[in-house]
Amino acid sequence: MDSKTKMESIVTKLGAFDIEASMNQSNPEIKVKNDQLIEIAQILREDQSYELLLDVIAVDYLTFGNADWKTNTATNTGYSRAVQPTIIPEIDATFKDRFAVFYQLLSVSTNQRLTVKVFASESNPPTVPSVVSIWSSADWFEREAFDLMGIHFEGHPDLRRILTDYGFIGHPFRKDFPTNGNLEVVYDEEKGEVVYQPVSISTRPSVPRVIRDQDD
Repeated sequence: MDSKTKMESIVTKLGAFDIEASMNQSNPEIKVKNDQLIEIAQILREDQSYELLLDVIAVDYLTFGNADWKTNTATNTGYSRAVQPTIIPEIDATFKDRFAVFYQLLSVSTNQRLTVKVFASESNPPTVPSVVSIWSSADWFEREAFDLMGIHFEGHPDLRRILTDYGFIGHPFRKDFPTNGNLEVVYDEEKGEVVYQPVSISTRPSVPRVIRDQDD
């Protein structure tokens, strides 16, 4: 069964759900609603033979469609990432179509791949149902996305940080997180212990160099 035929089979099976199907090069991809993710995931696992969850990828669409690194003149650097840094969003902050989660699935029996895309909720924190109960491999993948992107996976059995240090504040892969961080760890000789303090390095953004035409 080729990818196109497999996609048609999936669309037919999920006809009762509100999905958007497309082909990303030769790989099928479906976009699903947040509140339908678990039910669709169960169908994909049990009826469509997607036995393996290979990866969970979190994406921040904060500046989607903007030319962050477009540099035409010496005064127009185009640098915009974290110009207005946010470490902890306001409690009533909303995230409409900002955070998305991609699930990379593999059917061993048919050797077919599938990408499932779902947007997190608009509320703070942005939330997506956990699929650990369906694919156990999602456990650490979801913890990584929670740690680095701040996406809450509702129903996860042990959702806590996995890569950043104890006491770390914020989520470093968000596009509005300050590029130089917010805290640094140093050894305090007077206290005789390791302590946190505000970062002492200056912000030095890596602005792309302007390349001019020879006749300029």
